Amino acid sequence: MKFKAQIMNEDDVRRVLVRMAHQIIEKNHGTENLCLIGIKTRGIPLARRLAKNIKDIDNSDIPVGALDITLYRDDLEKIGVDPVLSETNVPFSVEGKTVVLVDDVIFTGRTARAALDAVMEIGRPARVQLAVLVDRGHSELPIKATFVGKNIPTSLSEVVAVHLSEQDGVTNVVINEK
Repeated sequence: MKFKAQIMNEDDVRRVLVRMAHQIIEKNHGTENLCLIGIKTRGIPLARRLAKNIKDIDNSDIPVGALDITLYRDDLEKIGVDPVLSETNVPFSVEGKTVVLVDDVIFTGRTARAALDAVMEIGRPARVQLAVLVDRGHSELPIKATFVGKNIPTSLSEVVAVHLSEQDGVTNVVINEK
């Protein structure tokens, strides 16, 4: 991979997540029956950041869960015979709730589809919304994010890399060339 450009720095990411928190509250007319579920890996800290922003804005504690979608992927055979699984941790009921799935980048839509399958296995939410930091285009499925931090049109030879301090020691969004 060859570095091509930095699209967002730490302040940009912070501002975008504050805006997205406002949009989530506004679209859902408040925070009643709202929960956030982060998709492994970087969706989890993003969901926690959004929950903190919602708390700062609306003084509401929003439950946050973590979802490993590995076994729901449609390309599991490409991963290998023994895929590495993390624990799905959703310590609350999703029944009748508005579930906001949170991920870092939407590309083909396949991760979001797998996350929908995983959530439906946990329970039956009233509605499911998708929040992503970056929409890079190239969807292969009829799935669209409800909340988008930034649209970044890309070519198929480019890779959008989201770095978060919780996992990477630095927060930014960069484009690399394959």
